[in-house]
Amino acid sequence: MDASWLGISPVIWIAGGLALYMAWAIGANDVANAMGTSVGSGSLSIRNAVICAGILEFCGAFFVGGHVTDTVRKGILDTNAVSADPQLLLYGMLGSLAAAATLLVGATRFGLPVSTTHSIVGAIVGFGTVGLGPDAVVWSKVLSIIASWVTSPLLGGILGYAFFQLIRSLILDREDPLKEAKRYTPAFFFAVFFVIGLVTLFKGLKNLKLDFELPEALMLSVVVGAVGAGLGVLMTRRMKPTESNEDDRFQQVERVFVVLVVLTACAVAFAHGSNDVANAIGPLAAIINVEQGVEIAKEAALAPWMLVVGGLGIVVGLATWGYRVMETVGQKITELTPSRAFAAQLASAVTIVMASRMGIPVSTTHILVGSVLGVGLARGIGALDLRVVANIAISWVSTLPIAATLSIFFFFFFKGLLT
Repeated sequence: MDASWLGISPVIWIAGGLALYMAWAIGANDVANAMGTSVGSGSLSIRNAVICAGILEFCGAFFVGGHVTDTVRKGILDTNAVSADPQLLLYGMLGSLAAAATLLVGATRFGLPVSTTHSIVGAIVGFGTVGLGPDAVVWSKVLSIIASWVTSPLLGGILGYAFFQLIRSLILDREDPLKEAKRYTPAFFFAVFFVIGLVTLFKGLKNLKLDFELPEALMLSVVVGAVGAGLGVLMTRRMKPTESNEDDRFQQVERVFVVLVVLTACAVAFAHGSNDVANAIGPLAAIINVEQGVEIAKEAALAPWMLVVGGLGIVVGLATWGYRVMETVGQKITELTPSRAFAAQLASAVTIVMASRMGIPVSTTHILVGSVLGVGLARGIGALDLRVVANIAISWVSTLPIAATLSIFFFFFFKGLLT
């Protein structure tokens, strides 16, 4: 049989297929949980959530997904150890893609939101330990990721709790919530647009090397926030008080938060696409470098077709299986309304910005789930489904060891297949 097809080696075909599989799994799990609050609160239908997130994820992945990516995600392996035998890196990255994607598919099947970054990191730790030796693994990085199991949901939960309590005290618990909503809507719009600016500057555009200093980023975000506040003023002018019953007035208030929820979710989706696409195509770039005899370095070049593979895979995953995780995050943890969903989304976005700026390794998935938990706790422990929460926590703790075990299996599988 011919060793190549269309001039492309079988190894690259296999790697491309596995990268597409991984991107599909990311779309089904990670992107879906980011849109879960919007769907669960009724702010968006599943169909509209898929369309919005699909467009923004693909644009984030393709246009600002970067020209280079980490050869080994998050610096988990010592590149000097990898350079000693590049062929082992090839088998390991094939195994890592297969292992991480399989874990994500399994988690999605049961509606469990898990971290795609932790999945690929766990897979790399697995093959690195058996293929290159324990000394090749940068264990301090692994420990920092394990610590994020606590820091990510804790940060998100505290802010989610605080933001929802603020909304309750300023608007929902007042005698005339509609009047108070009109008063504070411009401020909420400012906050959302300000955070969107920071999310974009600190995370969404970093691959374009648009590295702004903190004062510049804050000034630009204030300008964006001011534009948002202006839109909020225009929106409040259309809000007319009615003589209807209390439920109708609350419905009017909640409609204000629908807009804010959707805006925040879209910003997070764009930033997610620009960053997490690397979990699918980073290993692909490393495999192609090895196959083409390029010297192993900390970063690998990305071709446009790789970004297309990653972006399309994410969109298809979201459209086909995304509803499973959306249901868990949006409906099963706690009951969400647009105001509660907004508090959770804003808490997530603020936590992402803070962590990105301070260099704290956190998971977007864990932050968002923690934020939803915080919003639920603001209404009392009885507002949470503790069985669902326990299952999610178990899945988080299990992610690294399961991914590592699967990776070891696939590492030896591909090593035997291709040698």
